[in-house]
Amino acid sequence: MENPFGILVVDDDNDIVEFMVYNLEKEGYNVHSAINGQEALKKVEAFTPHLIILDVMMPEMDGIELCERMRNNPKLDQTVIAFLTARGEDYSQIAGFDAGADDYITKPIKPKLLMSRVKALLKRFSSSNTNISEDGTLVLGNLEIDRSSYLVFLNKQELKLPKKEFEILYMLASTPGKVFSRDQIYMHIWGSDVIVGDRTIDVHIRKLREAIGNEKIQTVKGVGYKYMNE
Repeated sequence: MENPFGILVVDDDNDIVEFMVYNLEKEGYNVHSAINGQEALKKVEAFTPHLIILDVMMPEMDGIELCERMRNNPKLDQTVIAFLTARGEDYSQIAGFDAGADDYITKPIKPKLLMSRVKALLKRFSSSNTNISEDGTLVLGNLEIDRSSYLVFLNKQELKLPKKEFEILYMLASTPGKVFSRDQIYMHIWGSDVIVGDRTIDVHIRKLREAIGNEKIQTVKGVGYKYMNE
């Protein structure tokens, strides 16, 4: 069974790499692997994966640094990156999101769960690449966000949002399911020259939820927020 998606697995543990490659290839995915960060960077020069799964703890270059370097590569802008983390590694997960990761997969992981998580992550890739039209308009179910005119429509009814709330909504909705940290939101919306408190973003998120529905924007405790297109 052929599958159009390409996946790169990066881990210095050969047993984990073999386990993941075997199970992913059984599902027909085009799978490449690397045992360290330098090898992974070389692989993506010749192969643009839809999904990268990488371990946090690796010698020479850890997963956090590797993720940051990959996020600086324009050809990987739309690639979904997920970290492999051990249970209870909250710090690693937060650091991963700050580095640009989209999600994480908790070890140890069973084959069926692995396939389920991979399908969900690749669905996210498909969503992020099909919802934006050439003029920058986002269409997510009954929600339409017109970037050029700063207009938002819910069930064909126009919503009047202040500029900051519009920008936050567009940022979150541009990649459904991706977790954006508070720092990422601050830098993108306000920039480095303006200092705002946590309460400021909380107020904007609360008002957005009142406008489009509480279920659309989820809080990831200790990290940030994500838009759910389900």
